[in-house]
Amino acid sequence: MPRVLRIINRFNLGGPTYNAAYLTKYLSPGYETLLVGGGKEEGEESSEFILKGLEIDYRIIPEMRRSIHPFNDLAAYRRIKGIIREFRPDIVHTHAAKAGALGRRAAFACKVPVTVHTFHGHVFHSYFGNLTTGIFKAIERRLAARSTAIIAISQKQKEELTSVHRIVMPGKVHVIPLGFDLQRFRERPDERRTAFRSRYLLSDDVVAIGIVGRLVPVKNHDMFIEAVRYVHKESGKNIRAFIIGDGSERTRLEEKVSALGLEKIVHFTSWEKEVERVYPGLDIVCLTSFNEGTPVSLIEAQAAGRPVVSTAVGGIGNSVLSETTALLSGVNDQDGFNANLLELVKNDKKRAEMGLAGWDFVKERFHYTRLVSDTRLLYNRLLGL
Repeated sequence: MPRVLRIINRFNLGGPTYNAAYLTKYLSPGYETLLVGGGKEEGEESSEFILKGLEIDYRIIPEMRRSIHPFNDLAAYRRIKGIIREFRPDIVHTHAAKAGALGRRAAFACKVPVTVHTFHGHVFHSYFGNLTTGIFKAIERRLAARSTAIIAISQKQKEELTSVHRIVMPGKVHVIPLGFDLQRFRERPDERRTAFRSRYLLSDDVVAIGIVGRLVPVKNHDMFIEAVRYVHKESGKNIRAFIIGDGSERTRLEEKVSALGLEKIVHFTSWEKEVERVYPGLDIVCLTSFNEGTPVSLIEAQAAGRPVVSTAVGGIGNSVLSETTALLSGVNDQDGFNANLLELVKNDKKRAEMGLAGWDFVKERFHYTRLVSDTRLLYNRLLGL
């Protein structure tokens, strides 16, 4: 039976952990998989409950951290080489940048037959300055040249990797969208809506707007807060907004909300492990990012039957149906985003129609069974099976 060593950046709450978990669990019995990853960073929520719920054995490499640290990185690299020598995988499959850099180098050094890397996002814009970005691009080009295959999680991301940033030749890139257990977002919607809205004392006439994700600069929560202020002033509707997540920007964002006098309108909930209990209580789900791979929260929102207002960056255009399940605006287009959010807040009928269309769009396209099937086919081809 072929063996796969799957290496993920860190076990924090988000799409990469879910996908690594589903692949580890459901590629069996055809493939034996060992899952390893770094621990969560400060301010992040651990995703280990996902692995325990699926009864997956895993290992944590504590030295594998998000930031660059020569001593930690070297220690993590050596640990990965030790795991490779012990486990003797036929495939090393890495997920995201740090795991990709350390894991692929270890796989090359240990002469693993097949090396695969998945870009869950990338840091080629909106994260660093030109010099640092150029260094990361050069590193990724060298790693991609030696990798057996590269996985992009959307067609848009493939275009960015091949044509825009020229990281890898098109023939080496395979598009395999993310996959999730979406059925859990369809269960007991009325009960969950009542529970969420009772928890926050939301009357029936309140339009609840949410944004889900890490509170970090690239997610651009300032745009969301400004849009909420605009809609609160212009809509004539009773609205409440929920910032769901946590991170380095939280204190600054809370201060901004206070300075704008929106404390009674905008609520910070921190992380919610069971987000399937959150979406039914919302009426609109937003995303304001400068850069995205595949936006997990928008896929979840559509599965839960919630309309989307978002910026059109990265893989978002491949993850929603513009004007059918989502209203999209350009990056940093505050006026366009404001107008889209205002339209949905004021139009109950349109919200309902777009919400109904969401499930039909995502139910097969982003289910984990399709992810597993696509990945198995790629592995079989790479191994000549």
